[in-house]
Amino acid sequence: MTARKTDASKTAAENDPAASPKDRGAKPSGGLRIVAVNAISEAPAAAWDACANPVVDPGCRAGGAAQSSVQETPHNPFLSHAFLSALETSKSVGARAGWHVQHVLVQTADGALVAAAPCYLKSHSRGEYVFDQGWAEAYAHAGGNYYPKLQVAVPFTPATGRRLLVRPGPHAGGARQALVGGLIELCRIDSASGVHITFANEDEYRYLGEIGFLQRTDQQFHWENAGYASFDDFLGALASRKRKTIRRERQDALKNGIDVQWLTGNDLTEDVWDHFFAFYMETGSRKWGRPYLTRPFFSLIGETMRDRVLLVMAKRAGRWIAGAINFIGSETLFGRHWGAVEHHPFLHFELCYYQAIDYAIAHKLARVEAGAQGEHKIARGYMPTTTYSAHYIADPALRRGIADYLKRERAYVAAMGDELAAAGPYRQELERQQLDRQDLDCQELDPQDLNTETD
Repeated sequence: MTARKTDASKTAAENDPAASPKDRGAKPSGGLRIVAVNAISEAPAAAWDACANPVVDPGCRAGGAAQSSVQETPHNPFLSHAFLSALETSKSVGARAGWHVQHVLVQTADGALVAAAPCYLKSHSRGEYVFDQGWAEAYAHAGGNYYPKLQVAVPFTPATGRRLLVRPGPHAGGARQALVGGLIELCRIDSASGVHITFANEDEYRYLGEIGFLQRTDQQFHWENAGYASFDDFLGALASRKRKTIRRERQDALKNGIDVQWLTGNDLTEDVWDHFFAFYMETGSRKWGRPYLTRPFFSLIGETMRDRVLLVMAKRAGRWIAGAINFIGSETLFGRHWGAVEHHPFLHFELCYYQAIDYAIAHKLARVEAGAQGEHKIARGYMPTTTYSAHYIADPALRRGIADYLKRERAYVAAMGDELAAAGPYRQELERQQLDRQDLDCQELDPQDLNTETD
């Protein structure tokens, strides 16, 4: 096996002088070892998936100590061995793309995998959706080399999920410590400027902040399912003007004889993938300049995870004209790419936002994550949601500068999130704002207030 071993006794606290004193010198237990590999095929699929998407033994649900030692996590298709393997096998990631695979594994003495992190050594900052090009430019002006850097992420995928993939069990606490320590040690070995853990979940964000990583936040727009029975039920939760707008957009999107179909499982034929890839390339080439995913990637996920893929495809006059790809988690529908060879008003909104809501309601999914950015999603029921990243910066001077910047950025993101949420389309939000304004009006007309002002 092509691998590099790092010292499992070095934790994040030992490598990072900013870590709190109580963490310094802590060591993982159980004789764990850390290995970095240059292909996910070096990790058995079942072992990786047991860390990435652990399945709880039904016997552990009965209660008692067994239950308390296990935490069930929602299935995230992007963390699966099949998805990450498809990226590598299709050469969507690798040397050509500037995403050099450096997955970090934590193993017991007998070789059992107890933790892993999808990790890449990068020579640029493309395809990440957490933008640090400004940091790279500032460091270059100061005479430093920002690249290479280590990126712990799912390439080209701005979707929140676990990044420290720790298998539940007796080794979990030590394995997480060892995993973070291994990432920092790999950063030193690779002469990288830092370790960037992006689109982590909130628990990981807080843990990494406690041991000295810099913390960064941003906003996305997610739709939450409040137990709606139908799309019309969802519309009933909106202000009247918003309901009318969405109904009109849906009608206009389909008025040119366009038919929309949901394709998954055995419906995902090579012919369908050919059409979707044409949409992806046409739209991606205009938007990004160079689409990231290769054609073989889509065939591979169609073979290995077809039941986790939903294509929303539009057909007109007997031919496919547009489509959107989604990935199906146990709680979340993740919208990813869209493309079209014919352009019709509101067709993008219909395929990417409204059909996704329809599917989530029909399949009782808790939410839809429709990708990065896009304040226009608010009017369509997608509300601002905080996303989290954590960053280990090796150079103390660069670290201080970034820490100061992130403090101001977090405040801005929080304030912007509040402002955007106040503009939401839901009736309860509008009613709350109206009540607030009524309270303010009452206060302004209170006789005691008037008398006080006169005094």
